[in-house]
Amino acid sequence: MEKLENLKDLKTLKTLGYQYAKSVIDNKISAPKYVKLQCREFIKIYESESDNNFQYFLNHKKLKQIESILKFLIMPRGLKSGKSIYDCSCGYQWLFYESVLCVVHKENPNKRRYETAILEVGRKNFKTFTIATIFILLFLLEPKFSKFYSVAPDGALSREVKTAIEEILKSSPLVYYKNYNNSNNSDNLKCENKQNNETAISKLKNRFKILRDYIECNLNNNRYIPLNYSNSRLDGKLPNVFLADEVGALPNSYAIESMRSGQLNILNKLGCIISTKYSSMNNPFENEISYAKKVLDKIEKDETLFALLYEPDDIENWTTNDNILIHANPVALEINEIWEDLKKKRARALICESARENFLTKHCNIIYQGAGTESFIDIKDLINCRINKIDWNERQVYVGVDLSITTDNTAVAMVAEEDNKILAKVFCFIPEGRIEEKSKFERLDYFSLIQNKKIDYEKRKEEIRNKESECFACGNKTIDYSFIEDFVFNLEKIYGVTIKAIGFDRYNCLSSAQKWNQKYNTIEIRQHSDTLHPATKLLSEKIINGEFVYEKNKLLEINFENARCVYDTNLNRYVTKKRSNGKVDMIMALINAVYLLQKDVIFSDGFVFQII
Repeated sequence: MEKLENLKDLKTLKTLGYQYAKSVIDNKISAPKYVKLQCREFIKIYESESDNNFQYFLNHKKLKQIESILKFLIMPRGLKSGKSIYDCSCGYQWLFYESVLCVVHKENPNKRRYETAILEVGRKNFKTFTIATIFILLFLLEPKFSKFYSVAPDGALSREVKTAIEEILKSSPLVYYKNYNNSNNSDNLKCENKQNNETAISKLKNRFKILRDYIECNLNNNRYIPLNYSNSRLDGKLPNVFLADEVGALPNSYAIESMRSGQLNILNKLGCIISTKYSSMNNPFENEISYAKKVLDKIEKDETLFALLYEPDDIENWTTNDNILIHANPVALEINEIWEDLKKKRARALICESARENFLTKHCNIIYQGAGTESFIDIKDLINCRINKIDWNERQVYVGVDLSITTDNTAVAMVAEEDNKILAKVFCFIPEGRIEEKSKFERLDYFSLIQNKKIDYEKRKEEIRNKESECFACGNKTIDYSFIEDFVFNLEKIYGVTIKAIGFDRYNCLSSAQKWNQKYNTIEIRQHSDTLHPATKLLSEKIINGEFVYEKNKLLEINFENARCVYDTNLNRYVTKKRSNGKVDMIMALINAVYLLQKDVIFSDGFVFQII
């Protein structure tokens, strides 16, 4: 074991990462809540080196190696092109380098503490560049034959880090070439003109082999490979280090979990997960962030996770609060040009609605789904309405149906009223033969959402009632309407309810409605704003006021996120499939059901509803 006393001689002054963390804690640098929590943890490690009861310390010897390499790496482009990365690195980058690469176990200084590093930061804050720099450092510091991988929503994004590595290496001749211009070396290159210099350089041996599909360090055969995204072919890899880039745009967590599963027998495993916000809350990055927040809040214990979450504490006052820009863009505090550009983007977003979503999600790390003519409801209001279980037994319910063309999603909803609240349960049906196709095209893992393919209503009644997933696969390449018809006929048996009426859109549903009409009261609902506006308005108000109740249903939440509204000439607000950002069939079925409930229960109870 390396003696800690020997490391103290290397620490002539506070490290740059420590200086940044201390400035954050002392409020000299404005930073969001969870960055402060991570900074406190780093300071605790830094200041507890002499405490034998504390199990981690900052390896200053390793840090000196890293600093030396960074002094030879050159910025390839940008505002500080030509300067060393050591001189150009910002405070948060130093904290990231020192924490991820230099915090080690006291019992085994060769083993790093952190195995997962999450970086959530606004666009153009050098996310990919930071990871590219870490990969170059690990090319030189990791054991022989180490493998590094990057995954992203598509191959082009995955290769962004490869491009960054290439640019850095080719701009840094002291690292890229052997014996380049060493003034103390007899083999040193002294060329009188550019042509001779290029000729001399071409004769040098490279430390790195840069090919189309990978980059390899010739010193130790460490190799980096950018991977094309796949939903099933990323297993079998053995990554010492992996990068998952733009994780907010990944359809599911398969790529991340596949990389992690390949690291089981690696001593110093590391996974870097980076992204900005995206307009949807249902993505793998939000899951990673949610877990990281629990760790930082000490709700979950995970000593191997490091997270810098640059998302603002205040997400409402973005029009005037400069701290929102500062919290999401730590680089802006150190590079004035970036700060001025962000203020220009904010001014434009204030005036131009079309620029607002991109500005807030990408530059402020605020999930924004539009306002006015765009977003139906705030997804946070919906989540507040979610409960674990609804007892449907002996309730009178109204069923809404939205039958699509046979190749698309179809939905059935049932609602009831209790104490002025709307209780809802919504089911989705998709063609069984198109599950994989739809999963790829919609970037949604339908395989994990599907409950079952065939139902024995007598034997599986309790299982169906207690299942969280509300998605069913039927038919082959097209929807099996008979499956849906039987499902509606069996709702009373499964849930113990009494169906008062079934509302439907005549498009694609006339045949099914005729069959249901033999047993139930079926009502055709005209799909027009003047008809659906009251139900749409009521549903929105009930959700906002916390008077809407539903059980956990991920697909329904995604549908609500996708839903966009428009106004007709009379300012009647309604959900439109054409303007929505994905599937909204479950919302349309739900609105049909609410229409019947409103007409039969709410209006009949003397409730006064004003259409504006």
